[in-house]
Amino acid sequence: MAARPGRPGGAAAAVTHAHHAPAAVPALHGAGGHAAAGFDPIILLYLLVAAGALAYAGLLWRQRALGRGWPLHRSLLFALGIALVAYGLSPALMAAGHADLRVHMTQHMLLGMFAPLALVLGQPLTLLLRGLPVPAARRLTRALHAAPLRWLMHPLTALALNVGGMYLLYLTPLYAAMLSSGPLHLLVHFHVIAAGFLYTAVLAGVDPSPLRAPFSWRLGTLLAGAGLHAVLGKLMFAELYPRGTADSAEVIEAAARRMYYWGDLAEALLACVLFWGWLKARDRQRAREARDEEARDREEQQRLQGGAAGAL
Repeated sequence: MAARPGRPGGAAAAVTHAHHAPAAVPALHGAGGHAAAGFDPIILLYLLVAAGALAYAGLLWRQRALGRGWPLHRSLLFALGIALVAYGLSPALMAAGHADLRVHMTQHMLLGMFAPLALVLGQPLTLLLRGLPVPAARRLTRALHAAPLRWLMHPLTALALNVGGMYLLYLTPLYAAMLSSGPLHLLVHFHVIAAGFLYTAVLAGVDPSPLRAPFSWRLGTLLAGAGLHAVLGKLMFAELYPRGTADSAEVIEAAARRMYYWGDLAEALLACVLFWGWLKARDRQRAREARDEEARDREEQQRLQGGAAGAL
């Protein structure tokens, strides 16, 4: 994304953005922040990530105890997702992201796009259903098909929560408010991870779902999301969003570029997963049709042989 002709640059761009920026933003992490003063709410996210990793490991152990196999690549992908989330929430990156929008955007891409893709490909829901006793698995399946979850798993709902959340964060005063509020900082990061996971799970379609949308719906949603994501990056670049921060125009432009190009990469990877799933489903459908055709042929042959034997 190159700068537009006539766009103020250097000192002029900094002056243009200066009236939107406060003199200073208090640090939430590191020396002088909430972590030094007392309880840091972001610790709750650390605990949630650790609980997810331990739960997955426990379910893997149960599969082994039951003598059942589990593909190694799924475990490795889930571990990669956990590692990306842990890195994105690491104290050093949190402190740097609080002070620099470029680092924050790197966090956002890791937590909201790349980590969810790896986590979803680990198929945690499939592993959970296989690890539960049959009655508990049936109860969970019924719960997953309840109306609220069916609404939540609709592609348009996932799109609104994920991409709509980005627009709300960067085009309103929410981002600047987050920098000075520990609880709001926690909620925003939780939403980034949860909405990214939901969006990826709905579109990828590799785990059981209460509402498996048709391929055309999921592809259309992915294309819409990619377009809206690109538009947001261009708005941030052209209009110097988010406002009300101490970031210079150059920093905001660099952050917008990261959103634009890294977002393209993440969406291309998700598209690969989507088409891979579609091809597998098509192959399964063709195999079922071939088996059904063979069964009909056998029945027809048996009927003809029975008729011939009766005539004799």
